[in-house]
Amino acid sequence: MTTTTEQTRADPAHAEQARTPASRAGVQPALYTLTTACPDTTGIVAAIAGFLAANNATISEAQHHNDPRTGMSFMRTVFRDDGHGLASAEALDRLFAEQVGKKFRMQWRFQAVERRCRVVLAVSRQGHCLNSILHRWSTGTLPIEVVAVLSNHQDMRSLAEWHGVPYHYLPIIDGRKAEQEARMAEVFAKADAELLVLARYMQILSADACKHFDGRAINIHHSFLPGFKGAKAYHQAYERGVKLIGATAHYVTTDLDEGPIIEQEVARVDHTQSAEDLTVTGSELETVVLNRAIKWHAERRVFRNGKTTVVLR
Repeated sequence: MTTTTEQTRADPAHAEQARTPASRAGVQPALYTLTTACPDTTGIVAAIAGFLAANNATISEAQHHNDPRTGMSFMRTVFRDDGHGLASAEALDRLFAEQVGKKFRMQWRFQAVERRCRVVLAVSRQGHCLNSILHRWSTGTLPIEVVAVLSNHQDMRSLAEWHGVPYHYLPIIDGRKAEQEARMAEVFAKADAELLVLARYMQILSADACKHFDGRAINIHHSFLPGFKGAKAYHQAYERGVKLIGATAHYVTTDLDEGPIIEQEVARVDHTQSAEDLTVTGSELETVVLNRAIKWHAERRVFRNGKTTVVLR
């Protein structure tokens, strides 16, 4: 059983940016999320709602899914102080363990909504996904905190530094990939990051790296796999006259490009479009799909469910 309680970090460099306009203006009390996963049985929803009501919490949002295939129940609940004094997240976590969590054999997490997911972005030479993520983050439309960009090339340094994000150049020298991946893990740890996003990072992570970042790394790629592999997949698709192209965002696992899928999107194309047109359309889809996946992960809407995911939107 795993439990996690997380409050907003007191780091002054991020405190102001992490605050929502509502909390800054003092209009609404702070929001918290409770995410749970457990074997499905009767009474789960009632137990969670009852616990929150008994501890001076008002539910603002709730989604619940029972999966008959795996026999698992997943729930995401957003709540706030009902005006009578809400206990700290640590106290709620302790009480929840005693009164609900252990009874239902749950995995759960309490977390302040204002605390943003700390993200490291990995990129190679294609900057469309990186540019989109940095823009949405800088304009406040992506609920994350970008803490570093790392790359095996120097091409994207100016873009990252323009946004004020530290850039780490980590080349793979003489095939010493293990050393380079160890440095990636070091950057991730020192930045106190929670999510690694492969924003068109054109290197295959080793099995050790996949295990290290299990559940904490998201990748994006075109949806032609396994039909069109390798370089110039859009050109291969063009030669075959495909009518649909798409993009897939998924968690990274040791099964190359076959991790649990978070989001996908497609677009219809036709004979009037060139291979370059398909590439542009595909790149646009990749940015949209990857941003959705990051957002849902950051908002704790994504649950691993064996080889698949449950996304409570």
